[in-house]
Amino acid sequence: MEIEIMSQPDDVPHHPKPKTYEYFVDNVRYTTDQPALTGAQIKAKVPDWPAGYGLLLDPPGEHGEERLIADDEVVRFDEGHGHLHFTRVPPASYGG
Repeated sequence: MEIEIMSQPDDVPHHPKPKTYEYFVDNVRYTTDQPALTGAQIKAKVPDWPAGYGLLLDPPGEHGEERLIADDEVVRFDEGHGHLHFTRVPPASYGG
């Protein structure tokens, strides 16, 4: 007796796995399915974010300067620069 193995019919829609983006805050890995988040959204994903603390973006690669990300600033994860790394900074410890 032969057993016929049936594959999925061609008319069944294939749902691709949603793309995920990785980023790090204080060396802790986070993921999102969104290609961009605001500074406030990134902070909201970190448990127990201290009030008044800023979000500092470490520059990708060897060149560039660290910069503070405003709550309403959009950070893109889909621009091909690898995983972004952020650090929490206490108030008045960065910049002027």
